[in-house]
Amino acid sequence: MTEKELLAVACEQFLGKNVQDVKNVVLQTLEGHLRSILGTLTVEQIYQDRDQFAKLVREVAAPDVGRMGIEILSFTIKDVYDKVDYLSSLGKTQIAAVQRDADIGVAEAERDAGIREAECKKEMMDVKFMADTKIADSKRAFELQKAAFTEEVNIKTAEAQLAYELQSAREQQKIRQEEIEIEVVQRKKQIDVEEKEVIRMEKELMATVRQPAEAEAYRIQQIAEGEKVKQILLAQAEAEKIRKIGEAEAFVIEAMGMAEAEGLKLKAEALQQYGEAARLALVLDALPEIAAKVSAPLSKVDEIVILSGDNNNTMSEVNRLLAEIPTSVRALTGVDLTKLPLFQKATVAKE
Repeated sequence: MTEKELLAVACEQFLGKNVQDVKNVVLQTLEGHLRSILGTLTVEQIYQDRDQFAKLVREVAAPDVGRMGIEILSFTIKDVYDKVDYLSSLGKTQIAAVQRDADIGVAEAERDAGIREAECKKEMMDVKFMADTKIADSKRAFELQKAAFTEEVNIKTAEAQLAYELQSAREQQKIRQEEIEIEVVQRKKQIDVEEKEVIRMEKELMATVRQPAEAEAYRIQQIAEGEKVKQILLAQAEAEKIRKIGEAEAFVIEAMGMAEAEGLKLKAEALQQYGEAARLALVLDALPEIAAKVSAPLSKVDEIVILSGDNNNTMSEVNRLLAEIPTSVRALTGVDLTKLPLFQKATVAKE
């Protein structure tokens, strides 16, 4: 406590003691009062009314601890138990009694509920059957009335449908006739348009294609005919040119032949007149030309190597060449060198 007088009393009682000693003093004081109170109460009262028990403890112990300068602010009984299981047995008896009463109450309630439920269910079924009967009667009457109405409606619907179909068929026939007439008119108009379009296309074709094509064809034909005439005239001119050239060449060849023949004739007459010396002079005059003709192919040759046998008969090759010269001279001039005495002597000297 915080009052000066009680605080002085507390200091007088507990000065010099530690906290544990203070706790022990308070605990022993409370335990003594608890025991005194337990002796005035029964076990059932202590177990069933713990709040009253705690209140009595606070009221009895408060003056004693107050004289020590201590105030009890709160005191609560947390649990009550014993070592011989008396309290647990007491609780079991009470629990069993309570459970028995509860089971009896539940059974009675279930019984009453079942009886009431059966009564209610019976009343419900009676009402349900009566309602089902009324519903069935109403449904039957409704179905009969509905069938009559449906029959009447079907008859009227069939009549209306038939009338509609007949009228629709008549209208469709009229519409088809009108459509056919429209199609006939359209086809006539289309034929007229197509005929006029054909005429227009023919005129357009005539103006844009046929006339230019005919003009182009005529131009090409005239060009082709001119080219043909040109080719014919060129061919004729070329043929005439070739013929003239051929005639000129033939005339030249003929003149040259006649001149050569005349020359040979004159040479023959001269040879007959000049004798052997003149013939040899002619041959000697022709030899340079013969040598030039023979050596012309050899002018492009750098060197000539003559190969012979093991005896290296170079003179035999020279003699062979000399033997071929009279033949060449005879072919060119018509003079046989082998019959000339001078050539015979030259040949013998060479040998």
